[in-house]
Amino acid sequence: MDQVFAPWRIEWIRREEKNADVEGCVFCELPERDEDRENLLVARSEHSFVLLNNYPYNPGHVMVIPREHTGDYAELSGEQLLDHARLKQRTFEALEAALEPDGFNAGLNLGSGAAGGSIGDHLHTHVVPRWHGDTNFMPVIGETSVIVEALEDTYDRLHEAFAAQEGATVPGENSAVVLE
Repeated sequence: MDQVFAPWRIEWIRREEKNADVEGCVFCELPERDEDRENLLVARSEHSFVLLNNYPYNPGHVMVIPREHTGDYAELSGEQLLDHARLKQRTFEALEAALEPDGFNAGLNLGSGAAGGSIGDHLHTHVVPRWHGDTNFMPVIGETSVIVEALEDTYDRLHEAFAAQEGATVPGENSAVVLE
């Protein structure tokens, strides 16, 4: 197996301030800010939102996140569950329109540690587009990945695809798409 030496990654892993500009939960704070594009928040619904992952496994790697601050899936109301599920469905539609993947990996992060990554007290669903011939999952979790598109370009393509969906509105130039 070939190895890729990436010593600069250790600075990110060992950083003391994980989100220096965030006082509390990053998933609670980001949707309240006015800088959707800067924060990679690409779409929002009444109870959930879609955020591009800062360190994606593949182009289009997003998280669909309920606004409710909880790490316990059972604490979401029926309305919140339905909204989160519907936004995941619309996310698949937007990713298919924008990036034309061959499939997806999708998984709900619950709890702290290995299951919840660095944010264990706010559940979130990762959606990772996949293509035939892309890096298989073992090298990805082995901390080696090749990202073929800049986050800003992926944001533009995905934003456009969400904006084209029925019932979508774009309140401002740098705003996330609002979905009914």
